[in-house]
Formats: sequence, C-alpha cells, structure tokens
Amino acid sequence: MMLKAYAQASTRTETPREMEYRLFGQVTRALMHAATVDPSDVKTRIDALDWNRRLWSVLATDCSDPSNQLNTPLRAQIISISLFVGRHSSAIMRGEEDFEALIDINRSIMQGLAPQGQPAA
Repeated sequence: MMLKAYAQASTRTETPREMEYRLFGQVTRALMHAATVDPSDVKTRIDALDWNRRLWSVLATDCSDPSNQLNTPLRAQIISISLFVGRHSSAIMRGEEDFEALIDINRSIMQGLAPQGQPAA
C-alpha cells in the first residue's frame, strides 16, 4: 500500500519532461545491459529492443497527431528516428548490427530532456 502511494506521489510531482527523461533512462539502461549479454540470451535482447521500439512508436504516433504542439520539422525528425529504430532493431536481431546506435540516439534525446546543469546518464 505504501509503495503504491509513493509511486502516485512521485508521478504527481514529475513534469512530463522529467517523466520522459526517466523513461528514456530506464530503456537506455535496458539496451546497455542487453548489449553486454551473450547473444544466446535472446529474451533479454528482445525485451530491451521491444521496449525501445514501443517507446519510439508511441512518440511517432504522438507526433503524427495534427494537434501536437511541436513544430513540424521536429515532429518529422522524431517519426524518422522511430522508423530507423524499428529497422535497426530488426538488424540487431539478425546479427547484422549492434546496440550502440540505439543507445547513442537515446542518450542524445536524454541530453535534450535533462534539466539544466544535469548531464544525461
């Protein structure tokens, strides 16, 4: 009960930007871990890639909404990154690519979301 109350209080005090930063941090840590496991640990790799792909899919869907407040070029860039993430994730699973590009992209986004004076994780 106390954990649930704490989680709700935490959510209420976070700004949307802080929430996005925290989510990108969690997903990026999962990708970083997946990059270090043995390639035979398919579940860990798939789970991290799927979580990252779903995050980017939600962002792309939000950017495709005409009522989205972001400027059109930025929305287009986010949608383009989402498409790249999907393609690159598939290439990782085929053993053709590694995780570094996805980790770098997420870290770059985190730098933009980070509160002033706080480096991205």
